[in-house]
Amino acid sequence: MSKTLSYAATPDRSVWRVYLTLTKPKVVALMLLTALVGMCLAVPGSLPVQQTVLGLLGIGLMAGSAAAFNHLIDRRIDAIMARTYKRPLPSGNINAVNVFVFASAIGVLGFVVLYAWVNSLTAWLTFASLLGYAVIYTMYLKRATPQNIVIAGIAGAMPPLLGWTSVTGELHANAWLLVMIIFIWTPPHFWALAIHRKEDYAKADIPMLPVTHGTEYTKTSILLYTVLLGLVCLMPALVGMSGAVYWIGSIALSLGFIGYAWKLKYNPDEKTAIETFKFSIYHLMALFVLLLIDHYLT
Repeated sequence: MSKTLSYAATPDRSVWRVYLTLTKPKVVALMLLTALVGMCLAVPGSLPVQQTVLGLLGIGLMAGSAAAFNHLIDRRIDAIMARTYKRPLPSGNINAVNVFVFASAIGVLGFVVLYAWVNSLTAWLTFASLLGYAVIYTMYLKRATPQNIVIAGIAGAMPPLLGWTSVTGELHANAWLLVMIIFIWTPPHFWALAIHRKEDYAKADIPMLPVTHGTEYTKTSILLYTVLLGLVCLMPALVGMSGAVYWIGSIALSLGFIGYAWKLKYNPDEKTAIETFKFSIYHLMALFVLLLIDHYLT
């Protein structure tokens, strides 16, 4: 009996945990952190309570909706890949109709919360991000081009802008700068995982960069992107968004990411790719926490 069938025959998770898993809570939590930082950097004083709380709620619900639609659309390839075969749909813990209803419900609820009690700009931008990830990336780009994660990265990079617009109701160049940081961070972050799971993606016929262009080409791309990211991460300090606490910390974090990418390229072992992937998550978290600390301490 296959692993998938064996797991489906003995479901062991409670219903609420299955639905929570569909929303990819760890990913959403990181997105909400960046959205909160966008909110904090947008206003000089204290945050408006309603726009902050309901903005985070609406953004979180719609991000969870996009994640659930991703589970639904990718259920065939999830069943093939070792990393994802235990997800709720391929494991048999939930059916596709229930996932569709759940994803639609929390997406609509999130949109209504943003539109009615935050502002229409944030509601429509968040909806565009949902479409970008759940439809354009998951349904088309993921299967169409090895540059999928680069092109679609803008959808996942939007939360700081969404946070900014939640409390100001307007777009601002500084918010787009925060988007740019996540946009440049996304390819080296994801390609490191793609190297670690190269055989999985090949088996599922997904044209990730290591599958189409080879591991060495991907490692070089990761290294170059981390250098570019290091430069982009300095820009908040250069434009006056942040001070010494942030730029010193960002340099240290960037050197760490470049160091992992250098090791991955020139002196890797079997764990280097996944270690690079994990460090990239801590890198982004710490970077935005530094922005927050610097904003209130300097």
